[in-house]
Amino acid sequence: MGLDAIKAALPDYAKDIRLNLGSTVGASTLTPAQTWGTALACAVAARNPVVLREIAADALGHLGPEGVEAAKGAAAIMAMNNIYYRAKHLIGDEQYASMPARLRMQIIARPGVDKGDFELWCFAVSAINGCGVCLELHEKKLRGSGFTREQLHEALRISAVVHAAAVTLDAEAALRLDLSPFPAPDGRVAPAETRSDR
Repeated sequence: MGLDAIKAALPDYAKDIRLNLGSTVGASTLTPAQTWGTALACAVAARNPVVLREIAADALGHLGPEGVEAAKGAAAIMAMNNIYYRAKHLIGDEQYASMPARLRMQIIARPGVDKGDFELWCFAVSAINGCGVCLELHEKKLRGSGFTREQLHEALRISAVVHAAAVTLDAEAALRLDLSPFPAPDGRVAPAETRSDR
């Protein structure tokens, strides 16, 4: 169960990911709350049920129920904010930058856990969601509150590896699906454009 179950589920071509899970989440230089909150928030953002379920199982012992809820909250609020702020930035029209968001974000002010830890989790999720604006903002806040570059780098490493595990397991699950009622003669699913069931 937990990280070991994820490692066991990863195929041989993802051996690097398997080993990196152990050297990041399994042996992080962050505090246990920072490590497991980062891993759990990133697992929520990465959306793979196996990765999420197994990391959540391990995280509970390090975070407690309040920390688990806060890590899930970090992923949820960043799912909204990363889309919103990235879109405003990508549009490239400065008038959008001056418009207020008018979106509720109370969890950021009152996360129920250490605010620095919560900010770190938001930072790591922003890496998965690809929002440069949010990454920059959270990095400045974290550095201003005493976090080191090495700590932020560690959170990014966890984010990258959790995401890679999720992507790999999603790919393996998709390749096991037989969506066609007419498999190819060799047992594999025929590509959609060549199937006769259309």
